Amino acid sequence: MSTRKQTEGLQDLTLLGNQNVQYAFSYAPEVLEAVPNKHTGRDYFVKFNCPEFTSLCPITNQPDFATMYISYVPDEQIVESKSLKLYLFSFRNHGDFHEDCVNIIMDDLIKLLNPRYIEVWGKFTPRGGISIDPWCNYGRPGTKYEEIAHYRLMNHDMNPETIDNR
Repeated sequence: MSTRKQTEGLQDLTLLGNQNVQYAFSYAPEVLEAVPNKHTGRDYFVKFNCPEFTSLCPITNQPDFATMYISYVPDEQIVESKSLKLYLFSFRNHGDFHEDCVNIIMDDLIKLLNPRYIEVWGKFTPRGGISIDPWCNYGRPGTKYEEIAHYRLMNHDMNPETIDNR
């Protein structure tokens, strides 16, 4: 494969390969970057497992820890993974409820990527003896992905997991 083919669409990336990246310590959706999807002719999932997500409780300022799962079916763009890592890190000092965090992440990725389908699941560690695991999804309106989103929402927890990591 030619070098030109390998780097096509990558010239605007500012984070990948940059050894002097500054970490944002407050919510920073502007760090997200996308690259062209080279496989637009097929549906496939891109899945991220982010086990070190942290944010702050907006009331107590205590830290909340989660594993954040992000899965999407791309269309024209895919998210560049280093920018996603830095974006998720930017929640470290951000105060929002668990439900808000997953919806904000999903909304920012929809704005960046315009995916065919996306879902975000935050599995937060318990605080005060209870865990909160918000799950949200989106399918592009007027397409089969909207129907898939509705089906997945209604059936996402039909086979509950075994919790053995808390």
